[in-house]
Amino acid sequence: MSKNDIHHELIECAYCEAKVSAIVLSSREYLPSENDEYEPTMIYFLECPVCNNVMIGESELILMSFDDVAYEDPKRVWPDPKNNLHLSIPVMVRKSIDEAKKCYKAKAYSACAVMCGRSIEAIGKELGSKFKLLAKQLRELKDKKIIDGRLFEWGEALRDRRNIGAHASDEDISKEDARDVLDFTIAICEYVFVLSEKYKKFKEREAKRKTHK
Repeated sequence: MSKNDIHHELIECAYCEAKVSAIVLSSREYLPSENDEYEPTMIYFLECPVCNNVMIGESELILMSFDDVAYEDPKRVWPDPKNNLHLSIPVMVRKSIDEAKKCYKAKAYSACAVMCGRSIEAIGKELGSKFKLLAKQLRELKDKKIIDGRLFEWGEALRDRRNIGAHASDEDISKEDARDVLDFTIAICEYVFVLSEKYKKFKEREAKRKTHK
């Protein structure tokens, strides 16, 4: 294979901890069947040109323009997969979480906590909350049984760290607290938009099975 035939994809190497133009050793397109819930996906087997370690990447099809689609830059799924947020989580919420992740990676832990708070506020907005304050939004989510008591406690811990990060204070947000708050945020979002919907569909299938017995 000549150098001109070598295909590269931009991906973050788990070993170099940096974006690299990885060499595509092999690729395979997955096209789902008509009733499959998954989207078209491209799977890549890649080699880092810096450290020569291999990795597997996954790329989703995105809309480039009204009549043009293309595969996005792959995200690493092995080793040490990047935690990709489920597409059921609304774009506005995902963007805030992605920003929180970037802040955490940049060691801007107070900013990470603030963006986590914004993520939860975005949940309230998506669900049509009449409140603007995070405390009231969390209470509303609990009262409507959208989140349970444990998730409400996580949300309160998140809100506390968010307030420290957002206001002038002698108290700093530690790396560990920022990581926990980020994990709490993702867990709440996945519960609200992913697991709740999965459970709803499970109960619907269960009801149909009982009806046809």
